[in-house]
Amino acid sequence: MTTLSPEILDALGAQAIELPSWAFGNSGTRFRVFPTPGTPRDVYEKIADAAEVNRLTALAPSVALHIPWDAVDDYDALRRYAEDLDVALGTVNSNTFQDEDYKFGALTHHDEAIRRKAIAHHVACIDIMDATGSRDLKIWLAEGSNYPGQNDMRSRQDRLQDSLQQIYARLGDDQRLVLEYKFFEPSFYHTDVPDWGTSYAQVAALGDKALVCLDTGHHAPGTNIEFIVMQLLRLGKLGSFDFNSRFYADDDLIVGAADPFQLFRILVEVVRGGGLNNPDVAFMLDQCHNIEAKIPGQIRSVLNVQEMTARALLLDRTALAAAQEANDVLGAQAVFMDAFQTDVRPALAEWRASRGLPADPMAAFAASGYQERIAAERAGGAQAGWGA
Repeated sequence: MTTLSPEILDALGAQAIELPSWAFGNSGTRFRVFPTPGTPRDVYEKIADAAEVNRLTALAPSVALHIPWDAVDDYDALRRYAEDLDVALGTVNSNTFQDEDYKFGALTHHDEAIRRKAIAHHVACIDIMDATGSRDLKIWLAEGSNYPGQNDMRSRQDRLQDSLQQIYARLGDDQRLVLEYKFFEPSFYHTDVPDWGTSYAQVAALGDKALVCLDTGHHAPGTNIEFIVMQLLRLGKLGSFDFNSRFYADDDLIVGAADPFQLFRILVEVVRGGGLNNPDVAFMLDQCHNIEAKIPGQIRSVLNVQEMTARALLLDRTALAAAQEANDVLGAQAVFMDAFQTDVRPALAEWRASRGLPADPMAAFAASGYQERIAAERAGGAQAGWGA
C-alpha cells in the first residue's frame, strides 16, 4: 500500500472545500427540473445537508449562499445555525440572471436605471456578507448577445467596469470580489466575461481586493486549464475555484468524473504555484446533481478532490525537475504519470479511520439513515438549486 508522509497528511488535513447551497436543491436541464426525495425546503435544510457532508469527510467546513435563492430575514440567526452544525457561511453569490429587467443585461445594460438596480443587488449581497462574516462576493454574469450587431461590445465592457467599480467601492477591508467567467451560455454570439483574460482585465483595473474565479467547466473544448491556473497564480489573481466536470459544455458534473487526469494536472499546478491551503485561493464546488442523489454527490466530489490532491503531493518534483533540465521528455512524463497512477485510496481510508472519520464516507452515509429520514421529514420539499 502506498504510504503518505506526515507532511502530505498534514496538508490534506488542512484542506477545505466549500460546498454550494444550491447543490442540495432540485435542478435539471433546460427541459426539466427533476424533484428528488428529501429536497431541502429552505436554506436551513441546505446547510444541514452540507454539514452532514462535513461530518463524514471533515473536508467541507463552509457553505456558499446564493442570493436571492437563500435570502432570509435574519442572517445573524442563519450564521449561528450554521455554526451550531460546525460549518461556516462562506461565499455570497449574486444573481442577476432571473429578473425580467435583466433580459438584455444587468451590470452591462445600456439603461442606467437597470444598471443601478443590478448594482444595488450586489451592494445588498455585501450587506449580507457583513452579517454572515463572509469574505467573498462572487459575480457571474449571464450577459452578452446572440447576434452580430445586436450590441456595442466595447460600450458594454465600459459599463461593466463602471458598475464593478461602484460595487468594489462598497467592499470592506477584509472582503473580496471574485469575477467568474464563462465561454458561452446563455448568450451565444458574445459573452461579456467569456474568458480568464477578460476577467483578469476587469479585476486588475479594480484593485487588490478583486480576483478571478476559475470554474473548471467554463472553457472551450481543448483548453489547457492548468495553464490558466499557473498564470493566475503567477499573477497573484486566482481568487477561487469552482470545481466540477464536463464532457461537452457547462455540464456541472461531479468533479473528476469526466477527466480525472485533468483534475490531477490542475492540482499539480495548484501545489506548484503555492495555491494549496492558501487562504487567498478558495476551493469550492459548483455542481448541479440532476439525476444522482445530492448529498452522496457532494461527498464523492470532495473525496475526488482530496484523492487527486494526494496524488499531486506525491509528485517527485526533484526527479521531475532533473528530467526537465536534461530535456528527458519521456523521463519527465514517466515521473508525472507515476504520481497520477498511484492508488492512494487505501492510505486515505486508513488515515480517515485514524482521525475518527469513516474510512468510507460514501458507505457510512448510505448506512446512516440520514437520506431516509429527510425524505420522510421533508415531504413536499421543492426548493430549487438554480431556478425557482
